[in-house]
Amino acid sequence: MDAARNDPGEVVVVGAGPVGLVTALLLARHGVRSLVLERHPRPYPLPRAVHLDDECRRILQNVGVADGFARISRPAAGLRLLDARHRTLAEFRRSGADGVHGHPQASLFDQPDLETLLLEAVSRQPRIRLRRGVRVTGVDAGGGVHWCETVGGWPGPENNQRTAGVVRAAAVVGCDGAGGVVRQALGSGLRRLAADQNWFVADLLGDPPVRVWDGVEQICDPARPATYLRVGERRMRWEFRMRPGETVSGLTGRLGELLGPWLPGGVGEREVLRTAHYTFRAVVARRWRRGRVLIAGDAAHLTPPFIGQGLGSGLRDAANLSWKLALVLHGRAGDPLLDSYQAEREPHATALIRLAVLAGAVMGSPAANVLRPAARAPVLGNRLTDRLLAGTSPPLRSGALVPARRPGLVGTLFPQLPLGSTTTDDENRLDDLLGPGFALLTLRDASPARIAGRAGRLGARVIRVPGSGLTVVHRWMTERRCEAVLLRPDRVVLDVT
Repeated sequence: MDAARNDPGEVVVVGAGPVGLVTALLLARHGVRSLVLERHPRPYPLPRAVHLDDECRRILQNVGVADGFARISRPAAGLRLLDARHRTLAEFRRSGADGVHGHPQASLFDQPDLETLLLEAVSRQPRIRLRRGVRVTGVDAGGGVHWCETVGGWPGPENNQRTAGVVRAAAVVGCDGAGGVVRQALGSGLRRLAADQNWFVADLLGDPPVRVWDGVEQICDPARPATYLRVGERRMRWEFRMRPGETVSGLTGRLGELLGPWLPGGVGEREVLRTAHYTFRAVVARRWRRGRVLIAGDAAHLTPPFIGQGLGSGLRDAANLSWKLALVLHGRAGDPLLDSYQAEREPHATALIRLAVLAGAVMGSPAANVLRPAARAPVLGNRLTDRLLAGTSPPLRSGALVPARRPGLVGTLFPQLPLGSTTTDDENRLDDLLGPGFALLTLRDASPARIAGRAGRLGARVIRVPGSGLTVVHRWMTERRCEAVLLRPDRVVLDVT
């Protein structure tokens, strides 16, 4: 790895998990080269993340893997809360139809399948270089990324190192997880939002249980909170909170007993893909940036999995950061623009972590029984559904990129409305028409001077929304009395008139 070959505008992305790969693909979409360094010599083969919502599928669409993801995923029916005897306390349904962002509201998938899709997209992108078997050992203040290459597969002891060196980067994005080197280089501590919990996870492959629901089941049992979900046609996942003194080997030996409520005949011929111990943590990094060294995904925040927003929060990080970093590297904005990254993303990530902690507390509390009547009340039940299942990004606070906002519009994520005359006519998606940069949607040939001037300075693509053809978009804007809407590259509304 010769530092002389490194382009002056090249970003080093540390970590080739989904967040790192999406970051690199989004940077490429904005004309920025990247070098992705990954310590593992091959993709990690076991499943981890299993859920994404429609906002995050929209991000996958913008890196070119929407159709592929549709083939490897399945819509989820929603969430059920069950008591210790597996009687339904509450049911919060999700429709399999496309939501306001042009995709199903909840999707289940295998993470290795998603990583394969993203790696294929990376292989087709000339602006991205991927190096595996390279362990980053440090990042210095000048943007130097220190690395060592390892022999014979997985990184091991120091005596297995083959070569070492340093590469100079225009910027560094650490997507290297909770124990990653880049956060350590920032000198960032962690803000703990709840106590750690130890959970036992089992993934099985085979015929599903007799009682099958195409959603997630949360068992609200103070003695043994648990989660079950059918990820694919034949793959199932269970999670059980561990009691003091329990071990993975001990619980693996009792797997038939644990799975008895779902598999009364025992594991049988089903293949046990893995059993593992996970520590569910609820933490947020105090600092996400120093100069042009930044962190995203699990390096910046960790959440319990109870509402399925861990990976989604990381993808939202990538979508928020990539275009800002591109503007800075292209010389179209100064480094202070990068301050808005943590300012905008930390509140939402923190809110989702707190919601996940609350959901976990409900699972382990006898008070969960009060949800039975509440969930059956139409109005309150709908509010609970929206609260528990929606990872929807809240309106951003006022700041450099969000001026004193018009309530409900500026600072919100613009929906990906269908481009046809009906809400189901989505042969072409709105984001595909808008392209990667700023965009101005206008109902008139000549927009008001203020917003037109701002759009011009930003190099925004101007799209005239006629009364026919794009009638769904036209109706949405007309109902909100908007003549023009200026969108950021991440499709957050920047200005309206």
